[in-house]
Amino acid sequence: MGSLNEIVKQQQQSLTQPEENVSEEIVQLVGFIVGEEEFAVPILSIQEIIKPIEWTRVPFTPDYVLGVFNLRGNVLPLIDLRVKFGCSANEIDENTRFIVMKIKNEDVAFIIDRLTSALRIKKKNILPPPDTYSNEDDIIEGVGRMDDGRIITILKVDNLIKREDIVPNNES
Repeated sequence: MGSLNEIVKQQQQSLTQPEENVSEEIVQLVGFIVGEEEFAVPILSIQEIIKPIEWTRVPFTPDYVLGVFNLRGNVLPLIDLRVKFGCSANEIDENTRFIVMKIKNEDVAFIIDRLTSALRIKKKNILPPPDTYSNEDDIIEGVGRMDDGRIITILKVDNLIKREDIVPNNES
């Protein structure tokens, strides 16, 4: 898997190349693994993807908020998507990445197990979440059917966290 810069460069090149069928809207995403599932977010929501660095735990925050870390002078909250999605925490390994996204004008980092690839999917191949899915936090945009048969859960970036998730609540 290439770096985010390589992914973005490939996507920019593909944008400048004429499409065979312009009427089909294409959604560009970055795919990643959390637990056993493949998820994706819009490529433009990603600020950068980095290897894990040291972070500091913040008391009185939900379990999935691991803490904060310093990225070039900016202090960012760090969210463990495995724990947020109800999986057990995982050891950090050589595939683990921090994916930094802009959410409601704030940079927030999420731990992912593994980056997969840049994805291009036809908008018509994105279906709403199944009725059987309990989506309390409204974090699922839809389910994408890839040309190779894979099913990918597309996340609503703006709903991945709430303000109270990253502001310590010491009244507990």
